[in-house]
Amino acid sequence: MSLLAALNPPQREAARYLDGPLLVLAGAGSGKTRVITHKIAYLIGECGFKPSTIAAITFTNKAAREMQDRASKLTQSVNTQGLIVTTFHSMGLRMLREDAAFADLKPSFSILDSADAMQIVSEILKTTDKQEIRRAVSRISLWKNELKSPAAALLSAEDDNARAYAKIYDRYDATLRAYQAVDFDDLIRLPAELLDSHAELRDKWQNRLRHVLVDEYQDTNLAQYQLLRKLAGVRAAFTAVGDDDQAIYGWRGASADNLRQLRDDYPQLKVVKLEQNYRSTMRILKAANSLIAHNPKLFEKRLWTDLGHGDPIQVLPAKDETHEAESVVMRLLSHKFQHRTEWRDYAILYRGNYQARAFEQALRNEKVPYQLSGGQSFFDKAEIKDVIAYLRLIANGDDDPAFIRAVTTPKRGIGAATLEKLGQVAATLHVSLFEAVFSTAATAQIGERHLAPLTEFCHFINRMQARAAREPAGELLDEMLHAIGYEAWLFDQDDQRAAQSRWDNVREFAAWFAKKGEEDGKNLLQLTQTIALITLLEGRDEEAPDAVRLSTLHAAKGLEFGHVFLVGVEENILPHRDAVDEGRLEEERRLMYVGVTRARKSLTLTYCAARKRARESVKCEPSRFIEELGDDIRLPGAAPDANAKASGSDRLAALKAMLG
Repeated sequence: MSLLAALNPPQREAARYLDGPLLVLAGAGSGKTRVITHKIAYLIGECGFKPSTIAAITFTNKAAREMQDRASKLTQSVNTQGLIVTTFHSMGLRMLREDAAFADLKPSFSILDSADAMQIVSEILKTTDKQEIRRAVSRISLWKNELKSPAAALLSAEDDNARAYAKIYDRYDATLRAYQAVDFDDLIRLPAELLDSHAELRDKWQNRLRHVLVDEYQDTNLAQYQLLRKLAGVRAAFTAVGDDDQAIYGWRGASADNLRQLRDDYPQLKVVKLEQNYRSTMRILKAANSLIAHNPKLFEKRLWTDLGHGDPIQVLPAKDETHEAESVVMRLLSHKFQHRTEWRDYAILYRGNYQARAFEQALRNEKVPYQLSGGQSFFDKAEIKDVIAYLRLIANGDDDPAFIRAVTTPKRGIGAATLEKLGQVAATLHVSLFEAVFSTAATAQIGERHLAPLTEFCHFINRMQARAAREPAGELLDEMLHAIGYEAWLFDQDDQRAAQSRWDNVREFAAWFAKKGEEDGKNLLQLTQTIALITLLEGRDEEAPDAVRLSTLHAAKGLEFGHVFLVGVEENILPHRDAVDEGRLEEERRLMYVGVTRARKSLTLTYCAARKRARESVKCEPSRFIEELGDDIRLPGAAPDANAKASGSDRLAALKAMLG
């Protein structure tokens, strides 16, 4: 029996097509992961491709892991060793690590996270104003995603403001080079630039990869698109899978124009549409189709399903946010009682994180278990960042941010004045802080007594460095934690309960680190680079807990739930006021579309008559998107069919009357 027998005709066509560039337009719930995994199995099992010549690239570790698992099951009888299923950032890291010299980096370069980036920009700006720092960081990020160097950014700056940001970018870039470090955006920007400027690298990677598959193509930015183009080369043997109706990341540089660009750059582009939805009922899809029809179309498609008509979409007005949260939780409890469902079948989705508070309170009042998406990542906890600072420094002595954190945690009697003098020595000599410790200038400036704990610390790091490449990562980390007395220091810092909780986190991290080292056959140096790209929540393989999911619409993309409550569907919230002012209404409509298509069986929308804004009560209007969902939605108090015949504008008028 053919590997592709389980696919529907368009899915099968997409899996079999190998004659050039292919765009698979995969509507919500249309089985896109299935197409990608079956195509991988088909390439290896029936077309004789070596696994190591295939790369499947996606956006999150979770999606990559799911794809890897499903591809492995399909190719059980075949050796798939070497198959690359990875994220864009991990692919970039793999390339940079291999060809670091071309980018003037040593292979053990550090990867800085967003907190490190903000710290560097804060020092350049000499300010702690979080908003100003964020503005600069996001401007630099957008330039990197557009493949603009600091010089190009300065050249194209349209006003003094942009020129000032371009100069910050230039200093930021120079700082990263001095630290032998890259940030997340560089992991894609640098490989794309290297492939562009070095023909031998381009040939090497194009010959190595014979077929590239890209998931969530609509979320790519210019740098990611150029990386794909350079990897695919003239053969253009790639499969891009995406949905223009789910492009919701324009604010962070993703460009739905990449779909249009694909058609321009590859006139021979084959397009296959997946329109059969395996997730939602007809009523939900009808509303989704009606909504998204208000956006101009690059490619026409209409989702359909044979899962039956389903329940009407409910619209619930509420007096204010407290009433809204209580009504939703009461409905959820009553629905669960009637239908004997599980908590994990329900999701409450909203536009902004601030909306979660009232729902958390209402759920806690009723003792309903819930899980909040996008909470603090395990890796953002202070104690985990402390341990990672040591690992980063062992991997790369030039990593100054890691040096400062590690040398002062636990405290070693090294004060701010000593570090400031060391910083001056390092700046004068143009070397890292670590290297400066061993200079004669440091002895002269700082004095032997104050320099002694610094020297002792650096010797300890050097000893660890010498062992890191050959000894098991987990054992080395355990020994290091013991040597620095981290557990005792935590209990000195905090009360018993808090310290125990933080030490438990460190133990959990150490156990995970040891397991990952064994499973992936990686030493401490290799694992340390990988850590920057993983959030531990994605790294755990546990099933989602049996709890109601609270999530922003952005974080819910790619997920599905039996029953969805889409809350705060009001003007100025969804669509967001700023987005409307900036001409991004179409992206907000796509965000609403993503919310609607998360639901399998039932969908309930809510809005408030008024909300508190800084102690005042402000009147709210239902979102224009409710009207755009079409005729088949049920307003409160309406007979099931009376409402279906009302026109959209009549229904919006009825909603406003209820609020009035």
